[in-house]
Amino acid sequence: YMDFKAAIFSLLAFLGLAPTTALAQSCDTFSGLPVPRFVTLRFDEAAGRAGPSRDHPILWMYQRAGLPVQIVEETVDWRRVQDPDGSLVWMHRRLLSGRRSVRAVGETPLLARPDEESSQLATIEPDAILWLERCRSGWCRLEADGRRGWARASQFWGVYRSEAEPASALETAQDPCYRDTAETADGVLASSDLSASR
Repeated sequence: YMDFKAAIFSLLAFLGLAPTTALAQSCDTFSGLPVPRFVTLRFDEAAGRAGPSRDHPILWMYQRAGLPVQIVEETVDWRRVQDPDGSLVWMHRRLLSGRRSVRAVGETPLLARPDEESSQLATIEPDAILWLERCRSGWCRLEADGRRGWARASQFWGVYRSEAEPASALETAQDPCYRDTAETADGVLASSDLSASR
């Protein structure tokens, strides 16, 4: 039975039809997630440090849970992130969430559908933070204060280039290492990493 099963598996693999578990891949990073990638601040107060340890001085104190940041480098427990203003700091992974948000770069309408002719639900002000639900063909579905709608992806920081571009007739397959999942949140933080202001 085992020889037969192994033979079937080998045949499926040769044909590119191996079971999903066999195709599951992770990136060559400490987290197994792609770098760079967008995440958000998990807490209302979070410290951004000069290096990947609590021995490094605090460069910025952030006070905005849900702020989008981009991970550009990582160690086992620390992530180097770039904020929407371009500042680079190190944060403990416990401070970050895989739930995505975006920041508006200018005033833009929130529409009922991904169509310029669709009815306008609200006006998104510059620097507004909205939760990102999904993007397609250059449009993103967003949520803020219980109100949901669509807006042009190009109007926000925190969107991947592939999400901001209109879909082509021949779309490429998604990167096999890409996973939109939360940062793990185990571990204990010093109180100084969970306090005061940007």
